[in-house]
Amino acid sequence: MSGVVSGFTVIFLVVGLGYILGRTGTLGEHASTTLARLVFFICTPALLVYSLATSDLSAVFSSTLAIASITAVSVGLVYLVTARLWLRRELPELVIGALSSSYVNSVNLGLPIAIFVLDDESFIAPLLLFQIVFYSPVALAALDLTALDASTRTSVWKTISVPLRNPILIGGAIGLIVSLTGWTPPEAVLESANMLGQASAPLALLAFGLTLTGTTVFKKGESPRRDVVLVSILKMIAMPVIAYATARWMFGLTGHRLFAQVVIAALPTAQNVLVYATRYRRGEILARDSALVTTVLAIPVIAVTAWLLT
Repeated sequence: MSGVVSGFTVIFLVVGLGYILGRTGTLGEHASTTLARLVFFICTPALLVYSLATSDLSAVFSSTLAIASITAVSVGLVYLVTARLWLRRELPELVIGALSSSYVNSVNLGLPIAIFVLDDESFIAPLLLFQIVFYSPVALAALDLTALDASTRTSVWKTISVPLRNPILIGGAIGLIVSLTGWTPPEAVLESANMLGQASAPLALLAFGLTLTGTTVFKKGESPRRDVVLVSILKMIAMPVIAYATARWMFGLTGHRLFAQVVIAALPTAQNVLVYATRYRRGEILARDSALVTTVLAIPVIAVTAWLLT
C-alpha cells in the first residue's frame, strides 16, 4: 500500500506542476498539444521498442491481453444496448459513448501508473496493442460508415488502415519483430530508445496537467449529462468489477497480478476518443466530459482498489 501512495504522490506532483504551468502560461499557448504530440509520436513508440525488444513475449501475449479485450468489449456492448434502448441515441453517438465507457487512457495516465504504482510498464503493452490493432479500427470503420455523408466518406480500407500507420503501433511492431527474431540491436540504438522512452511518463503527466486548465464540465444545456453519467458508471464501476471477475475466476489470478488487471480497467477514458469524436463531429462534448469526469474519479477508485486488494 505504501508503494501505491508513493506512486500516486509522484503522479499528483507532476500533474500539479503541469496545471501550474498551464495557468501561468509559462510554456506558451500550445504547450499541451506539443507535449502530447511528442509523447505520442516519439517517446511512447521508443518506450515500446525498448520494452518489447528487451522483454519476454509472454508479457505481451498474456492473460492481460485477453482480460483487457473481454472487459472492454463487454462494457462497450452494455453501453450500446443501454444507450440505444434508454437514451435512443443514433449509432455514431453510440459508438463514441461505447468507446468513452471502455477505451482506457493507456498513455497519459496508464503508463505513469504502470511505472509508479504497478512498478511494471509491461502491463500496458498488451492493452495498447489491443486498443490500436482491434478496437480503434472497428470503431473508426463504424463511424466512417454511419457518421459521414457520401461526399466526405473514405473507403473502409483507408479507415481501417489508419491505425496501422499509428506511431505507437509501429513502435510496438518493431519491438515485437526484434524480440521474435532474437536480433540484438546496437547498444547505442537501444539506449537511445530507452532514454526517449523514459521521458514518456513525465511528459505525459505534464501534458495532462496542462489540459486541465480552462475547461467547464457538465455545462447546462450543452453537456449530455445522462450519457456522461452512464459512461462514468460503466467505466469506473462496471469495468473494474468485470475485470476482477474475469481475472479472478476465468484466469485464476491473485495478488499483484489481479490488482494490476483491476487498476488497468479503472483507468479513465482515453483522450483518443475525443480525437475520434472531433474527426467525425459527433459526440464531442460527451467524449470530452467523460474523459474529464472519469479522470477525476479514477484516483479514488484506484485508491480503493489498492486498499481492498493489496
